[in-house]
Amino acid sequence: MRKIKATLFILTLFCFASSCKKAAVNEEGVITDTVPVLILDTNNTQHISVLTQHNDNTRAGLNDQETVLTVDNVNMAKFHRLFTLSVDDEVIAQPLVVGNLPTSFGKKNVVFVATVNNTVYAFDGDNGRKYWQKNYTVNGMRTPIASDMASNWCTPYTNITYNIGIVGTPVIDSATKTMYFVSRSTNGKNFFQYLHAIDITNGNEQANSPMEITATVAGSGDGSVGNVVAFDPLRGNQRQGLALVNGVVYISYASHCDWNPYHGWILGYNAKSLKQQIVYNNTPDGEEGGLWQSGMGIAADEKGNLYVTSGNGTVGKAATYLKTGSGTAETKESPDPTDPIGRSESAVKLTPSGNTLKVASYFTPSNYVTLNLNDLDYGVMGTFLIPNSNYYFTGCKDGNLFLLDRDNMGGFSKTGNNIQQTVPTNGNANMHCQPAYFKGVNTEYVYVWSENDKLRALPFNRSTNKFDNNQMTSNVAGPTNQSGAVLSVSSNAGKEGTGIVWAAFAKTGDAENYSCPGILRAFDANNISKELWNSDQTSGDAPGNYAKFSAPTIANGHVYLASFSRQVVVYGLR
Repeated sequence: MRKIKATLFILTLFCFASSCKKAAVNEEGVITDTVPVLILDTNNTQHISVLTQHNDNTRAGLNDQETVLTVDNVNMAKFHRLFTLSVDDEVIAQPLVVGNLPTSFGKKNVVFVATVNNTVYAFDGDNGRKYWQKNYTVNGMRTPIASDMASNWCTPYTNITYNIGIVGTPVIDSATKTMYFVSRSTNGKNFFQYLHAIDITNGNEQANSPMEITATVAGSGDGSVGNVVAFDPLRGNQRQGLALVNGVVYISYASHCDWNPYHGWILGYNAKSLKQQIVYNNTPDGEEGGLWQSGMGIAADEKGNLYVTSGNGTVGKAATYLKTGSGTAETKESPDPTDPIGRSESAVKLTPSGNTLKVASYFTPSNYVTLNLNDLDYGVMGTFLIPNSNYYFTGCKDGNLFLLDRDNMGGFSKTGNNIQQTVPTNGNANMHCQPAYFKGVNTEYVYVWSENDKLRALPFNRSTNKFDNNQMTSNVAGPTNQSGAVLSVSSNAGKEGTGIVWAAFAKTGDAENYSCPGILRAFDANNISKELWNSDQTSGDAPGNYAKFSAPTIANGHVYLASFSRQVVVYGLR
C-alpha cells in the first residue's frame, strides 16, 4: 500500500461496505486522488446519542455532554475535516447518532443518514465504516421530483433540487432500536407517502411497516369535497423533523411552494402498531396554515403537549378564505379570529384529545392580516421550549421574536400582543433559520442567525423570565438572500471554556432556490464576537454544498454536517 504524507494532502475517508479509500480533496471538497486504506477501530470514551432533530423534544439544539471539544482545541491547528460519508444523493435530514449500538464489530457509535433518494445509511461514527444501506422507494416506482411540483405560483419549482424522498429528519427509539421516517414514491401519476419503522441494526422493516399515510377531516375548506378535506400526498410537504412523544410518532405537513389547495396537518401513529390515532388539520374550513419551521421538529413537553407555529392562511372560522402571497383575492380579517378552528399565523399549544389535538392555548399576532398580505408568515423560523422553564421561543418573518408563556400564550387582540416579550431584530431578516440555546455557569443564551442579519445572542434572565436588553452580536459575515443559518450548541455541562455555537449556512448564492457552497463556523458560546474556527481557514475543510435546514450534529467529539454534495462531512480533532 503506497503512503501519502499528511503534509501534502488533506485526507478524507470514503467508505463502501467493509472497504475504504482515502481521498485527497481540494478547497471546494472535490476529490483529487484516492488510495485504499485499512479501517482502524477506535475506542471512543463518549457514547452520546442524538435521536431526534435538534437533540430532544425541546428542540433547543444543545448537547451538554460533549467532553472533548472545547474553545481551546476547536481551532485551525487542531480541528479539521476528518473523513466523509459518501451517500447517493442530497441530505436535508439532520444526521442522527446512536451511541454504543451493537454491531458485528462490537458496540459502536453509529451515525444514520437519510437522503432525498429514499435511502438510509448506517455508518460507524468514529471511523466511517458503512454497516448497511437500504432504499425505501416502492418497487417499480420512483421518488417524486421537482418538476412534479409544477404550480401556477411556483414554476419551475426550485426549493428542492431534484429528488423529493426523505426530507424531514427521522426519529429513533433507542429502547426498541427503531427508526421512524417518511418516504415518498410515485408511478408518475399517483403519489404516495409512507411511514416506515425500521430496525436500526440492519435496516429491515418492523411489523406493519411501511404504513401508507392517508387522512381526512370534516370541513368546507379549500379543496374539500362533500364537506370532507383529504390529505394530498402530492402537495403535502413533510419538512419538519418527526417527533416521538409518549409512544406516538407525530408527522407534520406544509406544502410545496404555497401550492393551493393545502392545509397544515399533524398526524399521529402508534409507535408499536403504526396504527393512525391522531388526525389534526389547522384550517379545515379555510386554507393553508403550513407547518414546517425551517425543518425544526414539533416541540413537546413532558406531559405530551405539542408546540408548533403555522404559516400564512386562515385565522379563525372564516367566511371567506384569507388569500396570501400565493393568491390573488383581497386579504381580510376573519369574522372571528379567536375561533380555534382556524389557526394559521399562530403559535399553538396542542393537547391530545381522543383521535385529534385540542388547541389548549395560542398566540396570533395582532397584525396577522398584514402578515398574510405581505407573505410574512409566522411559521418560518424554528421554535423551541426553553429548557427547564415555562417559555416557548418563536419568531416571525417580519423580524420580531416572541417569547410566550406556554400555558397562556396570549390569544389574539386587535389592539396589541399580550405576550411575555417581543424582541425586534432586523426587519429585513426573513427568519429562515434554526435558533439554539446554551446554559453556562452564570448565563443562558438563545442564539439566532437569520439571513441578512448578524448572529445574535439573547441573554435569558431567570429572575424576570425575559431576555435582557444587552444583546451580543457577531460581526462575522453571515447568510444572505432567502436562507439563514442553522445552529447547534455543544458544551460539557455548561462548564467554562466548553460552550461552542456551531453555525452552518451558504457562504454565497441563494440557497433557497439553488445549491450553493456551504460553510461551518464555530463561536465561543459565552462570547460570540470570538470566532474559534471556520471551514474556510484550511484547504480541504470545506463541507461541500450547503444542506439547508440540516443542523450540525455534535456527538462524541465529532461534528456531522450534511451536504448537498452527496456526503456527510465529519469534523473533529486531528
